[in-house]
Amino acid sequence: MNPLAQLIIYSTMFMGTITTLLSSHWFLAWAGLEMNTLAFTSILIKKTNSRSTEAATKYFLVQSTASMILMMAIVHNNLSPEQWTMMSNINQPSSLAMTMALAMKLGMAPFHFWIPEVTQGTPLIPGLLLLTWQKLAPISIMYQIHSSINTNILLILSILSIMVGSWGGLNQTQLRKILAYSSITHMGWMMTTLTYNPDITIFYLLTYIVLVTTAFLALNLNSNTTTLTLSHTWNKLTWLMPLMSSTLLSMGGLPPLTGFLPKWITIQELTKNSNFIMPTIMVTMTLLNLYFYLRLVYTTSMTLLPASNNTKMKWQFENTKTTLLIPPLFILTTFLLPMSPTILTIP
Repeated sequence: MNPLAQLIIYSTMFMGTITTLLSSHWFLAWAGLEMNTLAFTSILIKKTNSRSTEAATKYFLVQSTASMILMMAIVHNNLSPEQWTMMSNINQPSSLAMTMALAMKLGMAPFHFWIPEVTQGTPLIPGLLLLTWQKLAPISIMYQIHSSINTNILLILSILSIMVGSWGGLNQTQLRKILAYSSITHMGWMMTTLTYNPDITIFYLLTYIVLVTTAFLALNLNSNTTTLTLSHTWNKLTWLMPLMSSTLLSMGGLPPLTGFLPKWITIQELTKNSNFIMPTIMVTMTLLNLYFYLRLVYTTSMTLLPASNNTKMKWQFENTKTTLLIPPLFILTTFLLPMSPTILTIP
């Protein structure tokens, strides 16, 4: 791709998200979502092959449908009083339609069907953007309208997402699909506390972005896309093996790693609001998540290929931008739990 065109596309994607984050007017927020969608669709078809084209087409159709539903809900809610600010009162039918449209954009169940397929059809770095950066704009809108969202509807979407993400990742061998189903699970965890305490949702989102970024950069460094190629990590990049294993366990929420912290705070907030059934189901489903992460860790660090090793082990790594990012990100993914008393006291 032409470097100038690439600069324009990434700038448009960045500006679209920032426009939505900073806007308090419905039309500007919707326009930012559209800028972001069109730019990211161009990124998906950067490599002209059938798989990328299929992924870009699925992404565009789903996002355009969600945007259409969102605009219809906005017009239905604001046409009579002519108040287009996001902080104005939202009637129940419009709130329900907005919630469904934004859940579709986030890939929450039962609108999750496109996330694994699109993630599988893209390279690792666009897949990283899909599962991290593309979540910011829809979540920012939900954050601003959280007081008008029906709590029961959101909890149903959340528990469906946690169950679908946990069950869907069990029989997968493609790493991108596993991370996609993991993203569906994490979206469910985030949304459970949105109507109770939206600040916890933002904290969970930031932690999730750090965890997923570390995992994708580590996979991209070794060009791992399947569990079979993951088993070669110990031979090609020995220093990456413990980092990758710790990151995967942290994503599964295993204490005392960082990934346990947002789950702990979420369960604490739900029980504080006398909701005891949801945390029980969520923790049970998370055990399934932890199972397939443990399976990946076993493949990474405890499996030897049935062949003689004629490859020289690389204990040192090249000084590139990606390798410089991984160590500080690894620290964030593993050692933030001791800071939990400080984080919990932040108002």
